[in-house]
Amino acid sequence: MSTFDESILTETKKVLGVAEDVTVFDTDIRMHINSALGTLNQLGIGPEGGFEVIDTTQVWADLLLTDLKLSPVKSYVHLRVKMLFDPPPNSWATTAMKDQIEQLEWRLNEVREDAIPIPDPPPEDEELQYWLDGGTI
Repeated sequence: MSTFDESILTETKKVLGVAEDVTVFDTDIRMHINSALGTLNQLGIGPEGGFEVIDTTQVWADLLLTDLKLSPVKSYVHLRVKMLFDPPPNSWATTAMKDQIEQLEWRLNEVREDAIPIPDPPPEDEELQYWLDGGTI
């Protein structure tokens, strides 16, 4: 079994210290997972139309995350959920987690940008901006 075949909800609960058979917190955890996935979608990571975790059947591979360079997505989701579901009791730990989240966002954005091929020859300035904006005006 690949690490991308694991349930997003089950694995996130495990990281939070919530047993798999304890379902009382599932609604809260799913909501926070989906919030993190929404942010990732805005960064251009995951399926174009977005992605939602509704139960334990959604796995990391469903997010189109089969590239090992995107494995930090797991840490990112877990940290974001931890900050919302069970934040640290002191400010220095909160700051450290926020810093890690920001670093993961930056790194994942770099991975995504590296995945977009640069046209050869490069387009003119106006065309380049159109291309960099994802083809939107």
